[in-house]
Amino acid sequence: MRSRKTNIFNLTVFTFVMAFLYIPLAILILFSFNNAKIVTGWKGFTLKYYFELFANKEILTAFWNTILVGLLSTIISTVLGVVTALAMENKKFTGKKFLSGLVFLPLIMPDILMGVSLALLYNFMKIQTGLWTVLIAHITFCVSYTVIVIQSRLEGFDYSLEEAAMDLGANKWQIFTKIKLPIIMPGIIAAALLAFTLSIDDFIITFFTTGRGFNTLPIYVEGAIRRGTITTINALSTLMIGFTFIFAVATTRFRSLMLK
Repeated sequence: MRSRKTNIFNLTVFTFVMAFLYIPLAILILFSFNNAKIVTGWKGFTLKYYFELFANKEILTAFWNTILVGLLSTIISTVLGVVTALAMENKKFTGKKFLSGLVFLPLIMPDILMGVSLALLYNFMKIQTGLWTVLIAHITFCVSYTVIVIQSRLEGFDYSLEEAAMDLGANKWQIFTKIKLPIIMPGIIAAALLAFTLSIDDFIITFFTTGRGFNTLPIYVEGAIRRGTITTINALSTLMIGFTFIFAVATTRFRSLMLK
């Protein structure tokens, strides 16, 4: 009897949480097809806001800016994450704890604090804000996440494989490329995917480090909502939901293939 009541309670809580998460998304998708300039009620089905979306050069520019920053920051932060994780693995050296603290500090630092501090740094150094300042900011907070993901993969590494390879005459480069890299590759891929997701989704840090003439999608969406162009944003958000779903499915499939 108690088990049945527990199951009913768990199902109720689960249903409530799922409804709280997905009903707003369903409403957003529904009203992206609504033939009304403001969300006051259903006025009929239309696709015109999707056509306006693809004809809007400002949105397309913001989209490609977002992808560009995401890809560059992912590649650079993943490489730095691999190098840092390998440098810190099972090695004792002076200042290791201090270095670890510096690496993981962005994980607990509020985004607004990092954004303001970087903005002040750029202003002090008289650096013109734009693509490169946003890219540096994204690399800064993505590196910490890539390091922690790759380090978690290295924790399960069997170092006796390295010793066996050395006994067979393999050099350090061969050991890394033939043994260690394939084993930690799923962790590297997971770190890269996480970095890309964090980069394209970031608003606060980007807001403080971008300049005039350079917008990413989160910055454009915030400005469009302020201007009241909510209908186009509904269409854009629906497409982003679809892209996220496809990306998540492809990522899951790819990781399952890598782990086989």
